[in-house]
Amino acid sequence: MKNLIAFLRRFRIFLLFVALQFVALTTYFSYLSFPRSQYLTTSNNVAGTMMTARNSFTKFLHQDETNRVLLNENKKLRDKLPENYIRKGSTEIVVNDSVYEQQYTYTPATVIQSTFDKRNNYLTINIGRAQGIKKGMGVFSDGGIVGQIFHVSEHFSLVKSVLSSDANVVVMIVEDGSFGFLKWETQNARLVNLTGISNDKPITKWGHVITRGGQMFPRGLEVGRVFTAKPIEGRAQWNIEILLGANFKKIQKVYVIKNLLKKEQENLESMIPKDPIVE
Repeated sequence: MKNLIAFLRRFRIFLLFVALQFVALTTYFSYLSFPRSQYLTTSNNVAGTMMTARNSFTKFLHQDETNRVLLNENKKLRDKLPENYIRKGSTEIVVNDSVYEQQYTYTPATVIQSTFDKRNNYLTINIGRAQGIKKGMGVFSDGGIVGQIFHVSEHFSLVKSVLSSDANVVVMIVEDGSFGFLKWETQNARLVNLTGISNDKPITKWGHVITRGGQMFPRGLEVGRVFTAKPIEGRAQWNIEILLGANFKKIQKVYVIKNLLKKEQENLESMIPKDPIVE
């Protein structure tokens, strides 16, 4: 107690000053609006800054949880994208070919894998047995013919492209009706050879080349244009290069062709008598 009294006596002037200062400031802020508003504004700013800092710190602590929620939401949205679903049924477009009076169906597909720089090249498309796709069906794009179905699984198919050593698709030059077989010998993804055409008539550069028709392709599908034509030494044939309409480096969408009368054609052609064996 004596120590407290001694302390008060020693600092009585300072304590009196503090008390009077407090009373003066209280009176000042109570009766004058401008200083009071400034004081309140400053207090609100300080409080707001503190709350913002606390909120930022809280969000930082819960960042992992927030990210997890966002990832789950993104997953749900991505799961609903059309490209994540495999078509159960077959979307077929029926086309009547008046030349042969045959009927074909075209099933659209997307290329999901492809090559163009190997000796034999293939494409993978996103439809298969579940969509009615079978081995041997023809495949073409908006640019031109692509190849034929080589192997089929339930939901995917392998397409052997015309950029192969044994493509052997029958095509014809529109301008003169000459027909032969496609064969890839150039190692250029835009050029294929047309073999089996006699050189007894001239070949016009940029002549229009189309499918001749058969079990795989209907007549008249785009193939490409005559790029070069040179005589083969020692043979009465042209060495013709065709600039393909389909660009295999960029191809994305294709159609698979189903010949509804293929079985009938096969049965009829099986009746062709075989040549006798010459001994």
